[in-house]
Amino acid sequence: MRVLPSGDAAVLAELADLDEVLALHAALDAPPAGVLDVVPAARTVLVSFDPAAVPGDAVVRWVQAARPVAGARPEAGELEVPVVYDGEDLADVAAALGCSPAEVVARHTGTVWTVAFCGFAPGFGYATAADGDWAIPRRSTPRTRVPAGSVALAGEFSSVYPRESPGGWQLVGRTDLAMFDVDRDPAALLRPGVRVRFRDAG
Repeated sequence: MRVLPSGDAAVLAELADLDEVLALHAALDAPPAGVLDVVPAARTVLVSFDPAAVPGDAVVRWVQAARPVAGARPEAGELEVPVVYDGEDLADVAAALGCSPAEVVARHTGTVWTVAFCGFAPGFGYATAADGDWAIPRRSTPRTRVPAGSVALAGEFSSVYPRESPGGWQLVGRTDLAMFDVDRDPAALLRPGVRVRFRDAG
């Protein structure tokens, strides 16, 4: 792990892979006074702080002193997402996994997913499966319009598009659950550490 300054009010921890990111994020669950946010990404963890309240070198030492436990995951509650599995790419995902569309649905709903980090759009959470091989290729040609609520897979991740946008993930279904609402607290349902269960809503 390398911990580097990122401007005057943040430090960035660079890690080898997503497992290390999740373990470090879980280990940084009790920030000292002055630390404002801990933001995981695919290979980094950004820690922002108030320079008037805590010096940057103290934040670096706090991050370096963390004791990540292999396999540890941050926890931020649970979310059930009802899904109608009628996505345009369901058959393609089944072919990629070497199974039937019904088996894709059974596998997708039969595992617990955990949001590792957020990005791309507000409320778009990259969730990883507790088990199973989900190496799903992205579409060769991204769509210019993916409807809000689309449930999708790409690489090792699953997510729900929080609003209409372009996108290249494989669409397997849809949900009516509002994933992001600025008038709600919290605004985003998919946040790092949230455990997600997708439920077949027929």
